[in-house]
Amino acid sequence: MRSSACCGFEALSEALIGVRVIGRGEHIKSVMPMRKSQQLAGLCAPFIGLGGIFTAIFIHRSWWSLTENAISDLGKVGLPYNWVMNVPIVVAAVLGIYYALGLFKEAKHPTIKLGIGIFILGLVFLAGIGIFPEGTSPHYYVSWGFFITASLGIMVAGIGLYLEGEKQLGIITVIIFVLSWIFGFWAMRVFNGVAISEFIGIFGIVIWHYMVLAKILKKGKKA
Repeated sequence: MRSSACCGFEALSEALIGVRVIGRGEHIKSVMPMRKSQQLAGLCAPFIGLGGIFTAIFIHRSWWSLTENAISDLGKVGLPYNWVMNVPIVVAAVLGIYYALGLFKEAKHPTIKLGIGIFILGLVFLAGIGIFPEGTSPHYYVSWGFFITASLGIMVAGIGLYLEGEKQLGIITVIIFVLSWIFGFWAMRVFNGVAISEFIGIFGIVIWHYMVLAKILKKGKKA
């Protein structure tokens, strides 16, 4: 009778609040697993942000150059259709923050949590790029804030992944961080504009993001 009552309580708690009661001999994998909506937000965020950038490039293709300009030039104050890039960047940042909050809850190692926390700060700066476009005084600071904190966040998270036992993903993360900064600085010295350097940093972050998301989705299928 007592066993039936316990089973009923476990089923009710799982149905109402999404938390399964852990029985004896079981390991606690995740108290608050990432929501499906957070996974979907993480899946869509880069497409929305990059979609806005590439659409803006197409609109302003008559004067914008990959080697002579910055990505921010596409959203500067007073430019016609500057919202085409600025709005998607803000939307992508908000979705990214929502996803990263789920990632923070899912993480167990404190170093990973620290890295994700720094990464979330980077996404706040990303939203700032769209809110404070080129031509406003905060723009320079939020732009550098995004690239520095977002990339630093993934490196710290990568170290945490390595310490937690995800050695391959941890090593790849650190490699992405190092190569992104090396090639980013190289591009800044070679080209007049910084767009190539910015894209190197962005794609480094996006690659890492989808690697982590793929691992989460794969783990979810096994559960």
